[in-house]
Amino acid sequence: MAYDEELAERVREVVAGEDALHEQQMFGGLAFLVAGKMAVAASGRDGLMVRVDPAESGALESAEGVEPMVMRGREMHGWLLVSNETVRDDAALEEWVARGISYARSLSQT
Repeated sequence: MAYDEELAERVREVVAGEDALHEQQMFGGLAFLVAGKMAVAASGRDGLMVRVDPAESGALESAEGVEPMVMRGREMHGWLLVSNETVRDDAALEEWVARGISYARSLSQT
């Protein structure tokens, strides 16, 4: 399944100017990596895949349109799938992308 190219372009606009950022196709989507750490991806599952602190993922999953990311039948702790409907608003997209970038940056500092 192909990823949502419109969503990918919207993410590009949000991350424009970020240091050490690059794109890479992976997991059926288009991932945005910060200093080699995956932050977010335009998923092939119709939504935004966001990397978050695993300690916070349970609380974040309670938001409407947010669910744990499941790959090959296994829940991926620290990864969330945020529905396209949830990130339709630019401010919501910016918030989720910022959350993913912030966590990815924290990983590169350890």
